[in-house]
Amino acid sequence: MMTSLAHPHTHSEHSAEHHAGWARWLYATNHKDIGTLYLWFAFAMFITGGVMALCIRAELFHPGMQYWQPEFFNQLTTLHGIIMVFGAIMPAFTGLANWMLPLMLGAPDMAFARMNNWSFWLLPPAAALLLISLFVPGGAPAGGWTLYPPLSAQAGMGMDLAIFSIHLLGLSSIMGSINIITTILNMRAPGMTMLKMPLFAWTSLVTAYLLIAVAPVLAGAVTMLLTDRHFGTHFFNAAGGGDPVLFQHIFWFFGHPEVYIMALPAFGIVSQIIPTFARKPLFGYVSMVYATCSIAILSFMVWGHHMFAVGMPATAQLFFMFLTMLIAVPTGVKVFNWIATMWQGSMTFETPMLFAIGFVCLFTVGGFSGLVLSIAPIDTQMQDTYYVVAHFHYVLVAGALFSLFAAVYYWLPKWTGFMYHEGRGKLHFWWSIVWFNVTFFPMHFLGLAGMPRRIPDYALQFTDFNAVASVGAFCFGLGQLLFFYNVIHTIRGGVGPAPDKPWEGGNTLEWEVASPAPHHTWESPPDIELVRRGLIAQAVEHEEEGDAR
Repeated sequence: MMTSLAHPHTHSEHSAEHHAGWARWLYATNHKDIGTLYLWFAFAMFITGGVMALCIRAELFHPGMQYWQPEFFNQLTTLHGIIMVFGAIMPAFTGLANWMLPLMLGAPDMAFARMNNWSFWLLPPAAALLLISLFVPGGAPAGGWTLYPPLSAQAGMGMDLAIFSIHLLGLSSIMGSINIITTILNMRAPGMTMLKMPLFAWTSLVTAYLLIAVAPVLAGAVTMLLTDRHFGTHFFNAAGGGDPVLFQHIFWFFGHPEVYIMALPAFGIVSQIIPTFARKPLFGYVSMVYATCSIAILSFMVWGHHMFAVGMPATAQLFFMFLTMLIAVPTGVKVFNWIATMWQGSMTFETPMLFAIGFVCLFTVGGFSGLVLSIAPIDTQMQDTYYVVAHFHYVLVAGALFSLFAAVYYWLPKWTGFMYHEGRGKLHFWWSIVWFNVTFFPMHFLGLAGMPRRIPDYALQFTDFNAVASVGAFCFGLGQLLFFYNVIHTIRGGVGPAPDKPWEGGNTLEWEVASPAPHHTWESPPDIELVRRGLIAQAVEHEEEGDAR
């Protein structure tokens, strides 16, 4: 079956290659072009959401009201969250999957090339709806990225625009996920069984299943909200017999797997990079696969820990508390396996490796603070304080964002055909990790001292830590300009042409094609011996298995 479906595309399906200029991108069906579109879109959204974050931190530099009215401040915090989650991080991972999966699996393209084009082009209108909401009467949504009623039920028409935007974003995600699943299941090179795929393919596969399972749940929740707002239903309206807490249950049934939708691809990226620069096969490949699947399954059962403070029976609190703690086990397996991979390896510390190690260290800190929050009595105290802000920024900025930086530096030579400037890359890493910690570590103390989140003003005793966090945020933001400059410099020639295999320890299939990767790759399936050589180097196959075959 795999052979018959392995390469269903012909040149005629890639009509986009005949276009030039803007038409090349508008009608793009090539996975590399679409991957590039996703990545640039995600970067634009990252800058947009980042500017909003800096507006928030500028207001919080001093106590008192300086620049924004409280209502606008809340709109900024809400849009910052929605844009970073749905506009920046998720599309960035989809872009990486688009670019790299066919190359890593030995496939000529994604399974549904035209649907791939659609799934990207739904994103710009969705982003436009979100940003336009700032300028309509009543302004953008201001109830936080979770959109809890009754605030969201009473908001102006900006809320409707946000709901339509979320529908489009969800539709795009589902289409992208169908493409990823079909590509991975049907278009792998001969000889590459499921348990011999690169780990990035595994985490992309599990993430895609997660998205298909939970994106409709969010779409359902916001649609119910829409009918409450305009069609007289009372799902969440207590005055009409509804229950606002129902929204929280539905939202977090989507929302907690969503956290892993943003974390699992990061695990996959780091699992590719650490073995390359440690020059050792990934330790415990099969256990990493099982850990990925375990995290995905457990993520469906822990939504209640977001709602300890809402009020629930002690039995339910214990259930969610212990299940939440249980996720630390497969996550711990991953962290220990990464450390074991590095152990006694011939490590070098190029920029991708630095970001990968930074990811492991900071994600572990975020994991520990999450473990603290999983304890119901502590969570009741910490709920809606800056401790929670610190926790999820350690998970999502240090986790998702650092892994994305690592991925860009790792695969940039393959994408552009040029080497990036290593010194600037390392400066970007050290600058980012220092100012990231200056920004977010003090928030743990602010939260422990009781400073609530999502407020534009605060008591005087929180002044110093807030000032430090604001300085850190501006410096962290400034450092990303260095990243942008380095990428543009690389695209324009960098420090010279990149070899086909720029990293000594890279053994997966993408390093077997030329740099830059030609527009069409793997038009014929890679030779089975080529695949085997890579599998043996990654220690997911052994010499004797090949001999037996």
